[in-house]
Amino acid sequence: MKNQVLALSLGLLTAITFGQKKELKVAEKALRKSEFSSALAAVNSVEGMLESMDSKYKSKYYFLKAQVFLGQNKYQEASNAFTELFEYEKEIDEDKYSEDAKPMLNDLIQKVSGKSIEQYNAKDYAGAQVNFYLTYKLSPKDTSFLYNAAISASLSKEYDVSLKFYKELKTIGYTGVNTQYFATDKETGIEEEFGSKGQRDIMIKSGGYTVPLDKVSESKQAEIVKNIGYILVNQGKTEEAVIALQEARKANPKDVNLILNEAQLYIKLEKMDKFAELMKEAVKLDPTNPTLFFNLGVVNSNEGKIEDAVGYYKKAIELDPEYGDAYMNLAIAMLGKEKALVEEMNKNLSNFKKYDALQAEQKELYKSALPFLMKADSIKRSLQTVKTLLNIYDTLRMEKEAAILRPIYKELRG
Repeated sequence: MKNQVLALSLGLLTAITFGQKKELKVAEKALRKSEFSSALAAVNSVEGMLESMDSKYKSKYYFLKAQVFLGQNKYQEASNAFTELFEYEKEIDEDKYSEDAKPMLNDLIQKVSGKSIEQYNAKDYAGAQVNFYLTYKLSPKDTSFLYNAAISASLSKEYDVSLKFYKELKTIGYTGVNTQYFATDKETGIEEEFGSKGQRDIMIKSGGYTVPLDKVSESKQAEIVKNIGYILVNQGKTEEAVIALQEARKANPKDVNLILNEAQLYIKLEKMDKFAELMKEAVKLDPTNPTLFFNLGVVNSNEGKIEDAVGYYKKAIELDPEYGDAYMNLAIAMLGKEKALVEEMNKNLSNFKKYDALQAEQKELYKSALPFLMKADSIKRSLQTVKTLLNIYDTLRMEKEAAILRPIYKELRG
């Protein structure tokens, strides 16, 4: 009786194995004809038998399944199937299908990365973040795709997802630093970028190019920490945001960008005293940076410390004589004294002598600010520079100058 039961069991197993083999052959034939739905149906029909499936058929099952999903452009499912194949064959110490699968995986990576770039350019950021991240998972060495996924998730307002990606970038120590290889075309005189150093060097040796130049990009680590901070602020997690930036600064105390990022965070939190404190710290580390002095000028101007603001704007201009915004803000800061003069003039409307003296003082104030306004307008003309200049020209009765500027003002106003 026992022998009979054993014989029945063996017969059943043989039938099951034959069925698995048959369905996988059906899937294989359907794949050759690009009949992906039929192939998937055949593959799915044996999915319930995976536990008892012979190893050679199990490997084939994963291999065929990956191809079906690849053919259907179901990137995530194809990725999962390839992963299952590689992990299973590693577990059983075989390499029957993995070698054939690797070029297919490379094809998948190209498809997914291409799709992610296409979606990003079409502003489908939600779709782009999914495929950028999938590209990274398929090819973990290409960490720039994880960075792109973080940016895309942020643009699609998926802040939890973006935060997860940024934290992963921080964990793996992503810097984004890369070297670009340039050389100048002898014929055109135009500097061109090459895909690799080897390619650039070949073109130099050919004689058609000269002046080889390597450019190293800046690290994105400070930007990553800044973005983590901004997301946390938007989520109302201000304490975590401050801690994240302060931890980054402890690791890189002389990184001015990290100081600036923390300072910008305090603007969002409306803690201008902390902003000013950090800007002064940044100035000590980078005393030739005009933007830092400009920002200190803005802070002091907003706090009503006009003389300090004027000093900072002048320092910014000293470091960068073509700093248009610094000239404009300097003039506005100087004109800030006008408010008190006008209030005093209004109190002395019947005291002609006092009124005339105040008005003369007002005109002198305008005259002192005028050169800075004119310089700001010459560097970067805007509606604000033209409007402010026109007001001063009218007050100082500079009719010729006002007549030239008036049609420009009307045009800028639209």
